[in-house]
Amino acid sequence: MPVIIDVHTHAFPDQLAPHALEKLNDTVPDDARAVLDGTVGGLLASMDRTGVDRCVICSIATAPKQADPILRWSLEIASERVIPFGSVHPDCADPAAAVRRIAAAGLKGIKLHPLYQGFAADEARLWPLYAAVEEAGLVLVMHSGRDIAFPPGDERASPRRMLRLHRAFPRIPLVAAHMGGWRQWDEALAVLAGTDVYLETSYSIGLCAAATIEALRARHPAERILFGSDSPWREQGEALALVRAAWPEPARQAAVLGGNAQRLLG
Repeated sequence: MPVIIDVHTHAFPDQLAPHALEKLNDTVPDDARAVLDGTVGGLLASMDRTGVDRCVICSIATAPKQADPILRWSLEIASERVIPFGSVHPDCADPAAAVRRIAAAGLKGIKLHPLYQGFAADEARLWPLYAAVEEAGLVLVMHSGRDIAFPPGDERASPRRMLRLHRAFPRIPLVAAHMGGWRQWDEALAVLAGTDVYLETSYSIGLCAAATIEALRARHPAERILFGSDSPWREQGEALALVRAAWPEPARQAAVLGGNAQRLLG
């Protein structure tokens, strides 16, 4: 059986999960509220139900003081099935040193979210952080496009900014979440399709116009597409069904659902 790896999930420490979900659910419409309890146990149970073999947990340091606690928790929950990524806040005292600590601890990547962390993806003050990511050989998962919890005109994570970041640091394995730009899929098609940037499927297939998805399929290499669900805000089984329908060819489907991520993560 081909391996299935969900490269975009979220979870929180058991004692924090209820408060975190309550706070985050208050910022989104009812139809975008979490469908799981936000714990690692809840995520693993979902994986068991849906046949997902492994997952990447993408934590976000929304304040400088959160980076080290996220790292410690990540080391506690890491397992064969759970691959936690660290996070660094750009306003911490030494972002590059924080990246090096993540790499030294053995994590495989970091997650950044320009809107929640208050920066533009191609902002020059992030250059030392990105240089450290590149030097350490870490994977960088970046929220791309707009966000349901922020004003619709926010351009800090636009596909064009992702392209500038990629051109400045081409050796970083850059994963542009939400098919390169949530609610900016036409721009993602125009500027990211055909590049070496990885596009990740969460919260996009089923929302993006079918013609745009078909164009992305045609213009972006299948080996640069990764399956992601954005669990607990999207049910993993539903996300899997949408991706299987979008990539029905067996070889391509196997690559998107897990083969590509397996190579990327080792």
